[in-house]
Amino acid sequence: MTYEQTVNWIHDRLKFGIRPGLLRISALLEKLDNPQNKLRTVHIAGTNGKGSTTAFLRNLLEETGLTVGTFTSPYVERFNERISIDGVPIPDDDLVALLKKIQPLVIEMDQDESLKDMVEFEILTAMMLQYFVEQEVDIVIVEVGLGGLLDATNVITPIASAITTIGLDHVAILGDSLAEIAAQKAGIIKPKIPVVVGKVPKEAEKVIIKTAVANQAPVYQYGHDFNSRYHQPDGQWGESFDYISENNKYDMIRTGLMGKHQVDNASVAIKLYEIICEKLSLRSQSKIVKQSLLQTNWPGRMEKLSDSPLIVIDGAHNEHAMDVLRDNLIKEFSTVVCHVIFGALTTKDVSSMLIDLETVPNLTLKVTEFDFPSAMRQEDYEAISKTAYLSWQEALADVLSEMEENDLILITGSLYFISQVRQTLIGGTMDEEN
Repeated sequence: MTYEQTVNWIHDRLKFGIRPGLLRISALLEKLDNPQNKLRTVHIAGTNGKGSTTAFLRNLLEETGLTVGTFTSPYVERFNERISIDGVPIPDDDLVALLKKIQPLVIEMDQDESLKDMVEFEILTAMMLQYFVEQEVDIVIVEVGLGGLLDATNVITPIASAITTIGLDHVAILGDSLAEIAAQKAGIIKPKIPVVVGKVPKEAEKVIIKTAVANQAPVYQYGHDFNSRYHQPDGQWGESFDYISENNKYDMIRTGLMGKHQVDNASVAIKLYEIICEKLSLRSQSKIVKQSLLQTNWPGRMEKLSDSPLIVIDGAHNEHAMDVLRDNLIKEFSTVVCHVIFGALTTKDVSSMLIDLETVPNLTLKVTEFDFPSAMRQEDYEAISKTAYLSWQEALADVLSEMEENDLILITGSLYFISQVRQTLIGGTMDEEN
């Protein structure tokens, strides 16, 4: 089996759609002698912020001397990135060898009516857990795929978990209220395992706290048990802030990621780091915290592609992410004209997202089609009174002809969309939205 055949076989399981539940993944892991029980893990859920928090925490743990496995999505340049050790994607040969081990088990399960049709994410989850056992990593950061309670990754019992944010997304699967969605995310909370909670709405917070109390799980809430003091950007790309918790205070931390919300994500990561250090008898150090967060990058999240002209991409692919993007533009780019090129999927509440975006002063907006089966088309945009470009390249050409020297070009919306832009401008693709 070649690398290409391996990836194609895994991708082919996408045809079975999204099928929440732990029955199939548990059966497969049983056949592999339950690798999830042989790993030290951290579990991260949330509507948005999972990837950035994972990236911050990975750097923190690496700088402390641990070998860190990560399971993330989407990938940026190559499929292998989803399963990485210390930021290095799984080698092609190892990926092929893993599937050779797991594929026969999946095919065998396909003969069982109750276990057949495992989806791509379930197979990847099993491959990830098996790989990290074989590689004997010190700790694994596992990012939830969708929701939490019935997500394939919820077979793990972590040493700590986190819920970064709660917002309305995937409502057809997770529920159409913040309380229902919070209940799904809170499904990762395990008995007596500490959980770090980021900035979440009160309605969601009540559900999470209730779930934690029922599980006798210690809760560390942002704004209560740990906090940050935000500093205005100092002209460099990134953010600066102070971090305060019961045991530590770190002054003037800088992140390599732009956006005030990254201060929230970084604070959640630091609190997780403190908990992990305590559990593993390691010492958290100011020097490590500052160095690690400054070095962190996460493509597709307020990522600067060009300085002249200033072009930024951001995967604000749902209402919650768009709220955050709007606030960042108002706070950090209020003195410049922002030219937005937006492309989205029909599965999102595009009208609400655009209404939110248009509240930003000094903003021009162009919406566009892009090459993806469920992408918004001209007629979809016309239904919400928007005239769309047939391609983002045409929209970008018009923006470049209209803009002044110090203006900002922001390309945002679907992760599939910004992936295509990124691939064209600098190389790299992303594979899915979570």
